Amino acid sequence: MHEMSLAGGVLDLVEKSAVSEGFRRVTRLRLEVGKLSGVEVESLRFALGAIAPGTCIEGAQVEIDEPPAQAWCMNCSNLTSIKERGDACGHCGGFQLQATGGSELRVVELMVEDD
Repeated sequence: MHEMSLAGGVLDLVEKSAVSEGFRRVTRLRLEVGKLSGVEVESLRFALGAIAPGTCIEGAQVEIDEPPAQAWCMNCSNLTSIKERGDACGHCGGFQLQATGGSELRVVELMVEDD
């Protein structure tokens, strides 16, 4: 499951931030996982919980937002919302779409306790 390695990457990023910003514990971790990212949200949540004990995210409330995907249509030059790759343009019905959003995985917000 690649979500475990993604969770490890998130933890690494948060721990580096803890060192550089001087906090000891995260009370809330908010992530953004785009609909086109290929990440199973519940698997990522499970993986974060599995690696949390003994780290700065232990006991943190984990919130995961799933923003919708967007694409630019090469036929009509409009932005359109899509649910998955291969969807048609909502404006003209064309299939020549270039994804412009929805493939990201990022840390959006941390609520922390200082040392």
